[in-house]
Amino acid sequence: MTKTKEEIFELLKSNLLEIVPEINPDQVQPVISMKDLGANSIDRVDVILLTMEALELKFPLNELGGLTNMQALVDDLHGRL
Repeated sequence: MTKTKEEIFELLKSNLLEIVPEINPDQVQPVISMKDLGANSIDRVDVILLTMEALELKFPLNELGGLTNMQALVDDLHGRL
């Protein structure tokens, strides 16, 4: 079952808010990075791993190294589905 980019973003947002509950949900926008929202590196890895698991994706995390914001991550994950 293929997910839309919007569904992937909502999944990513949901996982981010689960891992880092102090983030204001209204601040989570595609153009912002998780780092800028206050997620530390361990939080970010946890969010990505949860999202990959939900999407049934497996690949090395270092392949995501150059992504600058949540939309870039959504685009990358969507392209791997």
